[in-house]
Amino acid sequence: MAAPLATLSLLLAGPAVLAQGAAKPQTKPASDSDIFLYRGMGSSYVCNARTAGVEFPKAVGIAAATYVQLLNGRHGGLVASTGNKKLTNEQLFAGAEFQIITGALQFCPDKVPADVKTKVEEAIKKQQAGGQ
Repeated sequence: MAAPLATLSLLLAGPAVLAQGAAKPQTKPASDSDIFLYRGMGSSYVCNARTAGVEFPKAVGIAAATYVQLLNGRHGGLVASTGNKKLTNEQLFAGAEFQIITGALQFCPDKVPADVKTKVEEAIKKQQAGGQ
């Protein structure tokens, strides 16, 4: 039963994938639109997970891990806005968590704990003060 399913998945993948074979496409840094998409996906996950009763830290952790996997897998840890410098996993996780939490504050603020809201607001104020 597994063999027909494997064959079907190859047929559905299309000739481009089969022709590509083992060749790996060249890695492109994550663009602003990529980051926007990954942020939205992560934030949506947090909102849905919280609605389902998942604890906030666990929901954010899973969403951030997925975000980092996307950045590493699709973009080799490169983000265009950082000058195409490969970021460490720690840097990727920190950025992912911040973006996901700010997205959750935008899309489902009632699902974000009050202490987290306060910390994010303080971080944004410091960031804005430093950028002026």
